[in-house]
Amino acid sequence: MTVRIDIVSDVVCPWCWLGKKRLEAALEQSGETAEITWRPYELDPAVPEAGTAYKDYMRAKFGDGPDDRFTRMREHLEAAAPDAGINFRFSELTVRPSTLNAHRLIRWAQGQKKGDAVVEALFRAYFDELRDIGDLAVLSEIAGESGLDSKIVADLLATDRDKSEVRAEENYFRSLGVSGVPTFIFEGQYGVSGAQEPETLIGIIEKARKAA
Repeated sequence: MTVRIDIVSDVVCPWCWLGKKRLEAALEQSGETAEITWRPYELDPAVPEAGTAYKDYMRAKFGDGPDDRFTRMREHLEAAAPDAGINFRFSELTVRPSTLNAHRLIRWAQGQKKGDAVVEALFRAYFDELRDIGDLAVLSEIAGESGLDSKIVADLLATDRDKSEVRAEENYFRSLGVSGVPTFIFEGQYGVSGAQEPETLIGIIEKARKAA
């Protein structure tokens, strides 16, 4: 049986990348297959489309100093990253991008059965390759690298196509009570938030499979 999983996520959320990897590990360990749909969620819709300075943004949001929330979170993520096969380069990030256009790209990629590949590429581009995933040219490049037609994507990104649809979908999940990401929804009824360990996710997958 294939388990349906909706993942509400943002591609500037490091926990979302970790959660994606842990879900993949859970599916591999359990032998289950999944039909995954990525759902948009902007952690901060107010970030301008041109982006903003990363360090200033994080300092204003989380504080500054060795004991601020972001420093503690970053240390935890950097410790967990190697086991998940990912790499975070927080200290080298310079831009906190808007993710509205990245979510549009994911939406189009899913229509071509390439949603997971594009999501992975966006996480890696931002956190490991230090690319500005709010930049339309960078998004077009990532589309091409993921098997999409970069020219078509560039043309679409130059328009307002699907901006309102992405925001409407975001607002729908907010109306359901989603206030943090990642949020995994199994078979439309079992939800869990955060980058849960694979063992926890396996238990929920088994519960969802039996109830389907």
